[in-house]
Amino acid sequence: MKIAIVYNRDSQNVVNLFGIPNRERIGKQTIKRIVDALKSHKHRVQTFEGDKDLIDRLEEFMPRVLKGERPGLAFNVSYGIQGQARYAHVPSILEMVGIPYVGSGPLAHGLALDKVVAKMIFQQHDLPTPDFTVVNSWEDCSKVDLPYPLIVKPKNEAVSFGIKIVNDKEELAEAADVIFQTFQQPVLVEHFVAGREINVGLLGNNPPETFSPVELLFGKDGPPIYTYQDKTHKSGRQIDLVCPAPIGEELTRRAQELARRAFEALGCYDCARVDMRLGGDENLFLLEVNSLPSLGEAGSYTAGAQQMGLDFGALVNRLVDVASARYFGTPRPIGLATTKADSGQHIASFLTQRRDEIERRLKIWTNLHSRTHDLVRIQEVIGKIAEGFKEIGLKQADGFTDGKAAWTWQTRAGFAGGTLVVGHADVPLSPDVSVQEYRRTPEWLYGEGIGLSRAPLVMLEFALKALKSLRRLRLLPIGVLYYTDEGRDCGQSAEIIRAASGQAKQVLVLRPGGLENKVVTQRRGWRRYHLHVEDSPARLGQLRKKPEVVQWLCGKLDSLSKLSSREERLAIAVGDFRTTTFQMLLPHAVDVTIMLSYGEESVADRAEKQIKEILGKEGYKWDLKLLSDRPPMVKRAANRRLAESLAEVAAQWDIPFGRESSLWPSVCGLVSSSVAAVCGLGPVAKDLYTPREAVERISLLQRTLLLAEFLAKGVKDNAK
Repeated sequence: MKIAIVYNRDSQNVVNLFGIPNRERIGKQTIKRIVDALKSHKHRVQTFEGDKDLIDRLEEFMPRVLKGERPGLAFNVSYGIQGQARYAHVPSILEMVGIPYVGSGPLAHGLALDKVVAKMIFQQHDLPTPDFTVVNSWEDCSKVDLPYPLIVKPKNEAVSFGIKIVNDKEELAEAADVIFQTFQQPVLVEHFVAGREINVGLLGNNPPETFSPVELLFGKDGPPIYTYQDKTHKSGRQIDLVCPAPIGEELTRRAQELARRAFEALGCYDCARVDMRLGGDENLFLLEVNSLPSLGEAGSYTAGAQQMGLDFGALVNRLVDVASARYFGTPRPIGLATTKADSGQHIASFLTQRRDEIERRLKIWTNLHSRTHDLVRIQEVIGKIAEGFKEIGLKQADGFTDGKAAWTWQTRAGFAGGTLVVGHADVPLSPDVSVQEYRRTPEWLYGEGIGLSRAPLVMLEFALKALKSLRRLRLLPIGVLYYTDEGRDCGQSAEIIRAASGQAKQVLVLRPGGLENKVVTQRRGWRRYHLHVEDSPARLGQLRKKPEVVQWLCGKLDSLSKLSSREERLAIAVGDFRTTTFQMLLPHAVDVTIMLSYGEESVADRAEKQIKEILGKEGYKWDLKLLSDRPPMVKRAANRRLAESLAEVAAQWDIPFGRESSLWPSVCGLVSSSVAAVCGLGPVAKDLYTPREAVERISLLQRTLLLAEFLAKGVKDNAK
């Protein structure tokens, strides 16, 4: 799990510094101990200052989640930077942006930090607390009507800031004046309970567990209270902690029950430390609830945990467990839904623990450019793909590899009657398109060919690794075919793709998924023609019996476009248009690319015949050549059933999934009509074939999980 440790120590990164400053500091050693404890339990940990940039940094670090996966968690030890109710500041931010976190919510922190409000709540719940009053100004000190000795403290502070025992009105006025000047807030004045100080730590929820009480021994020197100077080791005296406190079983039980009731009265979560005094008559009095107990080595909270058998590492990870139980319904470290099959749990755990590794791998592949016409780079990429598949445990299928445009690998079980996964290693971009390096935002990953080629490749790699970790890969009939001429309309690889797909029961093509999380079960075919028209050169203004070649061709092309028909699923358009001319003469030759999108081959054949008829036999010399023909992916029941099987797996994990048809062609058109096929199983992508190409980050993990889970279930008879 990703865990963000959020704290306040050094940063003053705010818009303005004003109001009540934070005087609390968490120790660097404590932060390091928390990091080490979490890492020892295989969590991925990063530390963050809780300042104005926290949201942006957390958005970059925290994952979006799949069903059954615990999202990232914040381990909150932040005291705030400035202002009122500062313990509540970071929890409020986390609540707003939807990040689960360890510890109490903003309301409980605000109530606990306001000592006066907390004591009023204690009274409302019949919880014993010393009598008190509030002094709002120096003049109000004379109106205090409580028996001395009294204890004074700032109304909204912690860690014993400004705390002092006073024995008369003069001392009261002096102590109150220090608080007014230092903290600019009202003063809590309460009856001082002479006796023993007892702290009780709590851990968990509904109900929380209570630690053994801890007694603080102050010695003979100094006041019988735990001051700020004591806590920061500046008083010169040693405060000893005794745990369990020697107060007997009955008082122990009462102290623990009192602590639990106070915890619940303020609405605390996960952890707290309740401070109380034990009077001479063995009556316990609540002083305050520390909703953010110190995790320092010398603190009473960690001492109580130690007595319960929790060393520091166990305590920190137990805090993560109880927060996870509160948010996700399970106390287990790997919070995967227990209703899943064991293989599903394993695969999901394997992949979610490697989210960062998946993106790092994608960065490497994306920055290794291999455009279609760069044969040297393509061979380099194919070599690396081969190395990776060999490492995973696949072997090359020589009968379906030509070493030029198509390579096929398979498991030990082969892929006959099984699943063939198809992808391409080339990036079909022309040389004039600018190069885009890998970069990421909270939602999207950008880079050259990242959606068309690279993300599907990484997705396949980690799906196969997950199956290998299950010790199931070698038993599954799986083949992987990679070709390198997608940008040349599969002119060289088509025959091998046809032959290999004919051996399989089903074919999964790793083209990118659509923005609506859909896969494709039907695609149009695609033909490209080259038309060359030529005439003799002519001068501008020369009398002619026929129109200029460009004028003539434009009229013909207008007629060609009118052959498009929505009913027949036919579309015709012009691509490149280039003229040839001599100096000072009119163009005498034109070269045009004509593109034809079609649903049925008979419609395309008829359209080709009509194109030739429109060009006619009279006028100019012309030549029409078929450059490429990518067959359509015909709508079939087998494709629908295969998509439905994938949808069942997706539904188990709440992965968005649907199916659609597409105008773009793919190698699915080369798959035999007897074989079930689905295209667009790659991650959701946008802006394909442009410098802005990107894949959705959450979809990369979702589709990898979907592919691995589907393959793990073995081959189903989807073609019936």
